[in-house]
Amino acid sequence: MSDYDFEDYGLATVAVRGGQVRTNEQEQSEPIFATSSFTFNSAAEAAARFAGEEEGNIYSRFTNPTVRVFEQRLAALEGGESCVATSSGMAAILSTFLGLLRSGEHIVASSGVFGATVSLCSNILPRYNIQTSFVPLTDYDAWEAAIRPETRILYLETPSNPLTEIADVARIAELAHAHGCLLVVDNCFCSPALQRPLALGADLVVHSATKYLDGQGRCIGGAVVGDKERVGKEIFGFLRTAGPSMSPFNAWVFVKGLETLSLRMKAHCAGAQTIAQWLVEQPQVGKVYYPGLASHPQHELAGRQQTGYGGIVSFEVVGGREQAWQVIDNLRLISITANLGDAKSTITHPATTTHGRISAEQRAAGGIKDNLIRLSIGLEDAADLQADLAAGLAAISGTR
Repeated sequence: MSDYDFEDYGLATVAVRGGQVRTNEQEQSEPIFATSSFTFNSAAEAAARFAGEEEGNIYSRFTNPTVRVFEQRLAALEGGESCVATSSGMAAILSTFLGLLRSGEHIVASSGVFGATVSLCSNILPRYNIQTSFVPLTDYDAWEAAIRPETRILYLETPSNPLTEIADVARIAELAHAHGCLLVVDNCFCSPALQRPLALGADLVVHSATKYLDGQGRCIGGAVVGDKERVGKEIFGFLRTAGPSMSPFNAWVFVKGLETLSLRMKAHCAGAQTIAQWLVEQPQVGKVYYPGLASHPQHELAGRQQTGYGGIVSFEVVGGREQAWQVIDNLRLISITANLGDAKSTITHPATTTHGRISAEQRAAGGIKDNLIRLSIGLEDAADLQADLAAGLAAISGTR
């Protein structure tokens, strides 16, 4: 099954079969091509491949069959023409920006993006004279007001990290295109199993494959999906030269992860819905952020542009950082770690971990309070997670 056949198959089928090309050994499972380089039949063939006149493997920094299976499968799942796999999710974002932007150009990004993305845009890109303006994710007038003549990219996460705000992708895509800009969407929280931003009008999608695409917290990786020109040539050209490449072993792990993506995302969504509804009823909890709740400001929008509400639940405890830490420290089952999208449920305090390196002003703009806790609901029994959280909440006092 090639990457051009996906229109004829369902998402779950593509996740299992997409991109696979069997070797002469007729293997059922995709092989790992653990090689740094590839041989050529002649000097002329080598020259043609290096010149781009002939397709084929050259060097695993930018051409490897195992990595290619992952790239083609993910492109098919997202409905894109091309995919470039990278060494991490942040490498995917960096490759997108440096592959497409030039000195003096400008980005408009939502203020609620991942802390490392804020640091990249605020501290690293300005060294190359690439500036970023941050705006509230759902303030569409602010998006338009921030666009300048030199703006080239509008960048957002939806749902946002960690408050699960939902952006109207089609609306922001229309705005971007009216001003000659590209819309780049981080689809990490939903994965293509729940949301396909390209179908909503986005131009590129970025992923931290480390999260739900793997699903078991085993490897670090990232990806960019889009068209053949921007992704297949410009971003690929950056990766070929700069080298933030995915290893064949990690690519193989992600290929295996994609096979169960649809099943896992359904289970994550079901567990998160149960936990979110339970948290709402707890007296030690002041506010719960989950798109599946009718009280969520973008509940209806999430229902329209996603096929599920995701596995991330954030909540504010009554009190401040001390109370948030007490809850976290009194858990026995849920893992204290900043990763998400794992089969094992995880918990973190965003203000001092994932968003700890950005300024207090930037945290405030993104709604990251000291009493905020983020949960990534895994695949355990929901009743066991509730019991664990109940023990954590019992460590603090307070009412609404």
